[in-house]
Amino acid sequence: MHKSCGICSWIKELPTSPFLIKEFSSGYAVISKYQYYKGYTLFLYKEHVIELHELSAKRRNIFLDEMSQVAKAVYHVVRPDKLNYELLGNTEPHMHWHIIPRYKTEKEFQRPIWIVNKNVRQSEDTYPSVTEVKRLKEKILQNFK
Repeated sequence: MHKSCGICSWIKELPTSPFLIKEFSSGYAVISKYQYYKGYTLFLYKEHVIELHELSAKRRNIFLDEMSQVAKAVYHVVRPDKLNYELLGNTEPHMHWHIIPRYKTEKEFQRPIWIVNKNVRQSEDTYPSVTEVKRLKEKILQNFK
């Protein structure tokens, strides 16, 4: 864990978080606390690693496989028109995947999600209720192997 890393701090809080879906060997599946994109999920790498190429081939394959399992489960629950996968780290330099369901009904469907103003994507209106989080988590868990 890295002291000044926001994701490392978040990982420490996950055991008591209602947003935690499941722990895997390489990371944690977490429902995003903002649901502007219904089903938006993150997959956080357990250790403080910044770049994918820093992992051994074995660890990288496990990480990618587990992230794909999360994405498949999310897909089966929310049935988007497309799933976007992003491993950025510019703001939070700690490996974490954004698994973002996209729907053709969106105004900006053909553009990256970041085009939508952050204040809109992360407004109070997009914060799911405890019931919504619990329901989404249960449905996603039902779709794992």
